[in-house]
Amino acid sequence: MYRMISETDAGRIRQNNQDCLQGGLIGENTLWAVVCDGMGGPSGGKIASETAVQIISKNIVSHYKEEMGLNSIRSVLFTAVSAANAMIFDMAQNDEELKGMGTTVVAIIISGDTACIAHAGDSRAYKVSRDALEQITKDHSIVQYLVEQGEITQEEARSHPNKNFITRAVGVQETIDIDYNEITLSDDDRILICTDGLTNCVSDQEIHAIVMGADVEGSARALVEKANQNGGQDNITVVVITQ
Repeated sequence: MYRMISETDAGRIRQNNQDCLQGGLIGENTLWAVVCDGMGGPSGGKIASETAVQIISKNIVSHYKEEMGLNSIRSVLFTAVSAANAMIFDMAQNDEELKGMGTTVVAIIISGDTACIAHAGDSRAYKVSRDALEQITKDHSIVQYLVEQGEITQEEARSHPNKNFITRAVGVQETIDIDYNEITLSDDDRILICTDGLTNCVSDQEIHAIVMGADVEGSARALVEKANQNGGQDNITVVVITQ
């Protein structure tokens, strides 16, 4: 049976936590989770992330059925994220104070040995095995584009002044282009979902060591503490999924 260990924290610099998460079990061996990192002024980001999590969670719980195949699960995720996008976009259009708000999203449904993941923005999902930390999602960001063009290295991307500029987010435009991944999990594999408050402050080596450490129940809290020890410059949200 899958289970999730989660933690969210405002970090050491920000006054408010504009990250949001939710997740749980459906049936005996299907787990879902949603992680969002909001943006857009003092209140817009928090409203965007909370709205997205609420709508996506409700859609997944309402529409998922145990007999579904992978194509149907993909449709559930796309419908859920698209519904959140429409709601947040409409809210922003109708309230001057919320204009420009949006949120990243990573939404996952794990059924059997397959993880189905929909995402937009620069929050990430990783597959963590005994000997590797593998990033599943690809950042939708200016910095990632520069890396792909060969203009900067991955190491330079960590401290690039434009690292917070994302190119895709839920609620910013009337429609959204959603990335989708399916991966097969082995018994020892774990999934990590996180916002950039973790990955901007904690190295891949540190993340891997903590997630695959003996204290899996304390892994999410340990990752948040490590990010805060290393500066805690942003909100930090972590979900670790294990069997």
